[in-house]
Amino acid sequence: MAKPRIEGSFVALITPFNQDGSVDFGAFRTLLDWQANNGTSAVLIMGSTGEVSMLTQEERRAIVERTAAMKDGRMKFFYGCTGPGTDATIANLKFARGTGADGAILAAPAYICAPEDDIEAYFAACADATDLPLGIYNNPPRVKSDLHWSHILRLLKHPNIVVLKESTTRVGQVAQVLAAAPDASVMCCDSPNLGLVVPTMSLGGHGTANMTGNLDPAGMALLSKPWADPSVSVSFRETYLRLLPLLHFTYSAINPVAVKSLMKAVGLPAGDLRRPLTGLKPEALAQGVAIVRALGLDRQYGWGLPALPLAAE
Repeated sequence: MAKPRIEGSFVALITPFNQDGSVDFGAFRTLLDWQANNGTSAVLIMGSTGEVSMLTQEERRAIVERTAAMKDGRMKFFYGCTGPGTDATIANLKFARGTGADGAILAAPAYICAPEDDIEAYFAACADATDLPLGIYNNPPRVKSDLHWSHILRLLKHPNIVVLKESTTRVGQVAQVLAAAPDASVMCCDSPNLGLVVPTMSLGGHGTANMTGNLDPAGMALLSKPWADPSVSVSFRETYLRLLPLLHFTYSAINPVAVKSLMKAVGLPAGDLRRPLTGLKPEALAQGVAIVRALGLDRQYGWGLPALPLAAE
């Protein structure tokens, strides 16, 4: 049986909070509808952009249950199911599978800095334990485990592993994976500093797994189109160069500080960051507002922008 194939913009969604710090499910519905209306192919709920490490287990389960009930067929709903170890991750996967998730994204468990052979075995064991479509996230900047392309290609042969999200700095690794033509979607983070967006898409990547789509879903949908014909490469170049200031801004602070701060500033229902994280200082946030104005996103999406410079809170 052919694996499901995801192409285009795969947005790592923020987790919106109410003023009292609880999860804002009304805002979730608003944001999910906005993403679907602007060309997003799939969303990752409760990735690092969703502040997953600061959610309680009860909150994580409630988010899966209540957002999965919001699906209407326009996008695939994937969930961050990484736990502190293999058994906890499998338990999260089984819960997501039973609640209606379309898939899950897994990273290496945080903080343990396990050897790459152990992480390969962890991904394989999780994939063996469920029939839920899975994506594996090679994210050495965050978890310090960095899979070699040989590990990745073995994993992509698994019938339940359908996405590779790559965040290495080695362009050659992406080339080796794509050269092998695995039966899976190969995507990269949208950070321009990692330098992966251009080579991944030009070598046949299937899209981007991005957080900038929280601010410009239509732009990221255009940027993330596979290069099926030469004309797409031209629109990609124009879009990438146009969005470069926004891409740099969204990675100007630890994820998701810049994204969520700017979302709140333009009036999107994001809420505050969960402590101990705090929002951008007014001077830094003003730079993001200026980028939004220069790109015309306020006019495109109907946002009312604060006056510049932003007053200190």
